[in-house]
Amino acid sequence: MLIQINTDKNIEGHSRMNEFFSEEIKKELARFDDKITRIEVHLGDENGDKFGKNDKKCMIEARMEKKNPIAVTAHSDTPEKAFYEAVEKIKRSLSTTLEKMREH
Repeated sequence: MLIQINTDKNIEGHSRMNEFFSEEIKKELARFDDKITRIEVHLGDENGDKFGKNDKKCMIEARMEKKNPIAVTAHSDTPEKAFYEAVEKIKRSLSTTLEKMREH
């Protein structure tokens, strides 16, 4: 599973943060490892330099072979909280999708 972390110009993306988020993705989505080809994480601050409640956004897109991508978005007051909320959403979405695939 290839993991790609992207940040906008308002979120400082450094190698330690990328490594941490990548490891968390690997750990949290380990049971889907053989189904997912790529995960893209997009972190951003929707208000830029201005203060705003829940203005940090995390979008996670999971790509599976021969299937449409699954994408979820979460908002929170910190990039880390938004990331963890998005991880929980993508886990639920992947579980539901794979369960439906097994039923057919």
